[in-house]
Amino acid sequence: MKGRKAAVVRLYQRLQWSGIGEAQRFLILSLLIGVFAGLLVVCFHVLIDLVSWSTIETATAEHPILRMLSPAIGGLAAALLVKRFFPAAAGSGVNDTKAAFYVTDGVVPFNAVVGKFLTCALSIGTGNSLGPEDPALHMGSGVASLLGRMFGLSRDRVRLIAPVGAAAGISAAFNTPITAVLFVVEEIIAGWDAGVLGSIVLSSVSAAVTLRWFLGNQPLFLVPQFEFKNVSELIVYAVIGAVGGVLSVLFVKAVKWLREWMEGMPKWVHYAKSAAAGLFVGIVGLWLPQVMGAGYGTVDNALHDRFGWDILLILGLAKVLATLACFSAGTPGGMFAPTLFIGAMVGGGIGGLAQAHWPFPTSAPSAYVLVGMGTFFAGVFRAPMTSIFMVFEVSASYVIILPVMVANTISYLVSRRLQDTPFFTMVAQQEGLELPSVEQQRESSPLRVENAMAPVVCPVLPAGTSVSDPRLHTSGDGPIIFSQGDGLWFVMTLQEMRSALQRAGGCAHTIEDILPVTEPPRLHPDMSLDAAMRLLPGHFMLPVSSRARPYSLLGVLTMEDVLRTYTTYANREKIAAD
Repeated sequence: MKGRKAAVVRLYQRLQWSGIGEAQRFLILSLLIGVFAGLLVVCFHVLIDLVSWSTIETATAEHPILRMLSPAIGGLAAALLVKRFFPAAAGSGVNDTKAAFYVTDGVVPFNAVVGKFLTCALSIGTGNSLGPEDPALHMGSGVASLLGRMFGLSRDRVRLIAPVGAAAGISAAFNTPITAVLFVVEEIIAGWDAGVLGSIVLSSVSAAVTLRWFLGNQPLFLVPQFEFKNVSELIVYAVIGAVGGVLSVLFVKAVKWLREWMEGMPKWVHYAKSAAAGLFVGIVGLWLPQVMGAGYGTVDNALHDRFGWDILLILGLAKVLATLACFSAGTPGGMFAPTLFIGAMVGGGIGGLAQAHWPFPTSAPSAYVLVGMGTFFAGVFRAPMTSIFMVFEVSASYVIILPVMVANTISYLVSRRLQDTPFFTMVAQQEGLELPSVEQQRESSPLRVENAMAPVVCPVLPAGTSVSDPRLHTSGDGPIIFSQGDGLWFVMTLQEMRSALQRAGGCAHTIEDILPVTEPPRLHPDMSLDAAMRLLPGHFMLPVSSRARPYSLLGVLTMEDVLRTYTTYANREKIAAD
């Protein structure tokens, strides 16, 4: 291991010697991360399929009792491995990756990668109602963190490398590179960070290419041709979105209550929680084997109209209960696949009812399955952009966009209205973490220069003013603003002018002769107050001008104005909260 690490370090040093900058090396590393994460996820899929084939598909074919016990045995084994050997592999992995970005400077223990690989393959392969996408995201961030540290990246770069790996992991797990980028932006880094966006895209694409190289170019689902027949169908899609939103709220509240209830149990019970949840899934699986595991095959069957609307609704509600039990018990695995399954079944069930009773032309049931797929996802995770593009990417149909936007947006709005805290934020709080979300940023009003700037009360003179002009001495020790044209505004006090005149040695005739060579910062009303505050050090005051008419002075900004504005808005928010 040490020899391989030394070889990687030597390669990194050669890249440095060849004159490649750190930004370019970061992009090259992003490409490597995508390849390695893609290979790891390929092996992860193969191991899950192998465990599934040897348990719920083969060993239980003649003995239904083994099908019932398989999730319990797999859940118990996975829980024991997490408790004894891989504590960093607990949970779904999304919050661990966010914590790497915000808390641990990009460090994801490689122990978590090994743990996720083994425990999630055991739990999902034996039939527990969870999915591989969240663990793949965590494993990708772990691979990226390891490579970043081996390559000797700076602390800032290592911190940025975790979401790069996360995008690679989820892209390979879903075979949807665009969705991976959007989810990482919406949920992991909680904003459009231009410094890392290119690397996220590159790693996501390279991971998807690697996956397709080994497992084929087939999409996650084989979606039939979609046809939007009548505008009245939008009402049905709106109903699907509303039902998905309400169901997602009930689900999140149930997860919160169950996790808190189980956390209060004696410690010895914690080892049995995953086994009990697996046993429940196994019992349900005796009658409804479709709810076991990730359930992608069942979703594909629903897309090809192989279930009636009543069976679809039963499968959706059964999956809600099975997933609720597994996730609340702490069984290793992710939430992406179950949310897609539940949304697809509920959407298909409502669509089947509409097809039987709706007086206007309707699409095939598969269309409602496809649209419903993202509604539960949007309501639970509160990532509307990801949910919309996810359905678009798996369907490769532009016609589906309008129904998906209607249904997913309504689900998201219903969830926001009825549930204050997004799913992953709620889980993080239960684990003692305070992690930001893009929803918090959307709901907070950014302060701008126009909120803090003060009126111009000091003299404003042209830069060609003579140094002997009496107006220069009427301001006392206060500042004077000088306009040099083209939107350049200089601020000087009487003391600064005297010092500049002394340095000029009597050669200055106008103020323009003693103005600084360096252009002053330009402030505009729409600039964020945070950006303006970074320009203020070293300046007593900065003028604020119009973007359209830079020669028009609108106000001035000082550090006192900034602090006063922040204090005022903080007090307002405190009063509103009370």
